[in-house]
Amino acid sequence: MFDTLTDSFTNAIRKIRFHDDEKALTKALDELKKSLLKADVNHKVVKELIFKVQIETKKNGIGKDQFLAALRETLYELLEVGGNRGFIFASKPPTVILMTGLQGSGKTTTTGKLANYMKNKQKKVLVVAADLQRLAAVEQLRQITAKIDVELYKDESTKNPVEVVTAALKKANSGIYDVVLIDTAGRLAIDDELMNELEAVKKAANPSEIFYVADSLTGQDAVKTAAAFKEKIGIDGVILSKYDGDSKGGVALGLSSQVQVPLRFIGSGEKMEDLEVFLPDRVVNRLMGFGDIEGLAEKTSSVIDEKQAKKLTSKIKKGQFNFNDFLEQMESMKKMGSMKSLMGMIPGMGNMSKALKDFDLESSGELKNIKAMVSSMTMKEREDPELLNNSRKLRIAKGCGLTQVEINRMIKQFKNAGKMAKKLSSKGGMKDLQAMMGQMGGAGALRR
Repeated sequence: MFDTLTDSFTNAIRKIRFHDDEKALTKALDELKKSLLKADVNHKVVKELIFKVQIETKKNGIGKDQFLAALRETLYELLEVGGNRGFIFASKPPTVILMTGLQGSGKTTTTGKLANYMKNKQKKVLVVAADLQRLAAVEQLRQITAKIDVELYKDESTKNPVEVVTAALKKANSGIYDVVLIDTAGRLAIDDELMNELEAVKKAANPSEIFYVADSLTGQDAVKTAAAFKEKIGIDGVILSKYDGDSKGGVALGLSSQVQVPLRFIGSGEKMEDLEVFLPDRVVNRLMGFGDIEGLAEKTSSVIDEKQAKKLTSKIKKGQFNFNDFLEQMESMKKMGSMKSLMGMIPGMGNMSKALKDFDLESSGELKNIKAMVSSMTMKEREDPELLNNSRKLRIAKGCGLTQVEINRMIKQFKNAGKMAKKLSSKGGMKDLQAMMGQMGGAGALRR
């Protein structure tokens, strides 16, 4: 997610890696300045960052370690703007969040992502369709909530959002909901009509917090509109949407300090699972190429049941891993978001995340073929791959529209993966794990 910015810091560090003099520091700072401006970081933010890194590096003695420490501390200060982080629950439920933003910013989709995030934390969520201005806004939200299995409150018999919000909150208070997310109307630009409507909805909702959804593809304009909303309506946090489509990414680096409102979440993909909490210390680690193991652990724990994990580990050790187990794990991984996003959280795996580009489990042609193959098997064949002789493979190939050569190849890959998993579960070999991941990345690149 932070590829371009990480490259900026990596290129600067290379300039000072083997030198400890003023000339090397100047080169590193010049490279950093040039890269950050190219990445669409605000020029005032860049100027302040460069100045602080220079002062801190000189204070502690010029060198790679000192430069890294100064850069890390300065980045943290830049991102650490006072306010809440992630999602904060009200002292008395339900926690009511007013979702605001301009039309086209991804506000409605982000509302769905936030609802899905809460649902995965075992919270009872009510989404309120209070955007009655945009055609099909209510229908879009209906489709999203149906997909993620979250309850929606809508009333298409009225054009008054205050009436909708008032009735929805009455339902929420009587239905013991944990979270209420109110999707409000947007406009193509900030105007008095929009602000007056939002003020009325805000008064009726009495929200715990107001989130502003900013379209990262608009670059520095996202900062300006967030500042305008803060001034006119008041906001408690910003969610950056469409960040995966922003090839520069610099807006995330200066938004908090410029608007003086914390960046709370970042939308990093099109799927409902692609929403990440913005925590400055973890983001700095990722920007510096150190990964985010804590974030990865949280994502994993939210979708993988501990008892099921132990049961699976036991089966792997006994060499009993079958096709049903494989499909179950693929479904769990899909809930964790894109493969690229996950790889970016693993220290030293940043380059592999770039190689994966838009590869994800849901759209992977290879995995679709595997699913088709498994669907053509009998339950006994899924549970015991050793039953698959030539006649069975031929029947499966005909059933899923693949050739027997393709069936043989996929079964061989499955068996090899099972052997590797058994080896890793018994030895815990990190080198073997990295080698396996490298092969997976290479295979993915070749298929594309």
